[in-house]
Amino acid sequence: MNEFIKTRLIDNNAALVQMLGLCPLLAVSNTAINALGMGIATISVVVVTNFLVSLIRPITKKEIRIPLFVLLIASVVTTLEMVMNAYFHELYLVLGIFIPLIVTNCLIMARAEAFASKNALWLSVKDGFFVGLGFALVMLVIGVMREVIGQGTLFSQAHLLFGERGYAIELQLIENYSGFLLAVLPPGAFFALAILVAIKNKSDLKNRG
Repeated sequence: MNEFIKTRLIDNNAALVQMLGLCPLLAVSNTAINALGMGIATISVVVVTNFLVSLIRPITKKEIRIPLFVLLIASVVTTLEMVMNAYFHELYLVLGIFIPLIVTNCLIMARAEAFASKNALWLSVKDGFFVGLGFALVMLVIGVMREVIGQGTLFSQAHLLFGERGYAIELQLIENYSGFLLAVLPPGAFFALAILVAIKNKSDLKNRG
């Protein structure tokens, strides 16, 4: 795997290593579809924001860069919110306040300030995509873990994201399953994240040894 990609997906993963953006990561990852929807939204915002920040980099003064970045992020998130409301209305209602709260996701600002404001356009877009993808994959894995353990299903309510075709991929993995409530409640997200962080740390120690 290319070192640039590996660093963003694995070695310096925004969720597992930098611990950025944990609010949406933990709050809406109770099902795989919710996690996937928020993950795609986050990737979109990081990519577009990095693109815009890099585009205006030559004319941006250092004194106003932070307020300008916040304005750009807010504009991108507002546009995304309107698109989701129009085309994915039911999912938009499920994700609720966490869509506009992407504005406050420190992952977005961190990439804008640390990378996009200092690098060329294509490289910034590439950085945004793979950083966002690494974050989205962690969110999806947590969503799968919580949904399977908590409800015994996988990709339930997939129609919220994929329309009528989504019904075909909804799976009932455990018949007559009464569920495990802790997994779908907020503490379940912390347990799932802790397991992934532990696996990541053990893998890192093994590689170093």
